[in-house]
Amino acid sequence: MPILLIHTGGTIGMDRTERGYAPRAGVVEDAIAELRAQGELREVVDILRLDPLIDSANATPADWTRVARAVFDNLDAYDGFVVTHGTDTLAYTAAALCFALEGLNRPVILTGSMLPLTQPGSDGWANLSNALDAATMAPAGVWVKFAGNRLHGARVRKSHSSAPDAFEAAEESTPPRVASAQRRVHDFGTHDIAILSVAPGVSAHVIRAALTECDGVVLRCYGSGTVPDSPALRDALTAARDKGTLVIAVSQCPEGRIALGTYAAGAVLVDAGVVDGADITVEAAYVKLAHVLSRGLTPDQSRAELTRLQCGEASL
Repeated sequence: MPILLIHTGGTIGMDRTERGYAPRAGVVEDAIAELRAQGELREVVDILRLDPLIDSANATPADWTRVARAVFDNLDAYDGFVVTHGTDTLAYTAAALCFALEGLNRPVILTGSMLPLTQPGSDGWANLSNALDAATMAPAGVWVKFAGNRLHGARVRKSHSSAPDAFEAAEESTPPRVASAQRRVHDFGTHDIAILSVAPGVSAHVIRAALTECDGVVLRCYGSGTVPDSPALRDALTAARDKGTLVIAVSQCPEGRIALGTYAAGAVLVDAGVVDGADITVEAAYVKLAHVLSRGLTPDQSRAELTRLQCGEASL
């Protein structure tokens, strides 16, 4: 069963330099050769290196498109895919592949490591080996294989800055893929999208500027979906609605979901046509906004598409 390993960079493929860890060509290739020499690799593995290799902190939506197209263009030639990626934005790329690869009928496994393969005690060896195994056994969809866990690509988030098991995801029965009889790849365009958090006394001028200047906003609300119900914020949200800015509300709490309209302090969001994000992660909400904005839809169509569940990104 041939597997295509798409190497994008990240800690797993880094080496020590005078300025700290940085991507180095050949690290992942040498690791694959070593796994094969040790008899731990039975499958044929081809490697596609997406130069220039990057630290995932520098990833952009253009890089999501680059990875998605690398998968899509090779769907008929391989039975599974592994994407090696930096951990800082791995959850964003996983969500992006879920939305971009419509009709995906292969497993796509993202992995990385907290320590480079070039360093003693690296978790990259186990993560890479496990990801290659998962590429032959996992159901079709986009998954993250990390610290022995297989996680839903549209629900995953980085929950720890340094622990080996740095990722977690909510349980979700809907597969991490957009189901369709037709296979298509969707590119991500260039749009102004912001992630804003409310806080006690937060500047309404800053929020208004973002809401009226951006194409889309992920609004991180309190608890189950409340915000300061001030005249300034109400005016800002109304202006955003009139302009056609897409706004999706998520909770600042790492667990649970929002339910707009439960409290009067959240009614302003309902009045302004803000989309209820339920329990979607910030990462998936940001990616979904970028995906919807790239579809060339009308404002009403875009809001409906933002509301529609597509790949298990939120629970019903």
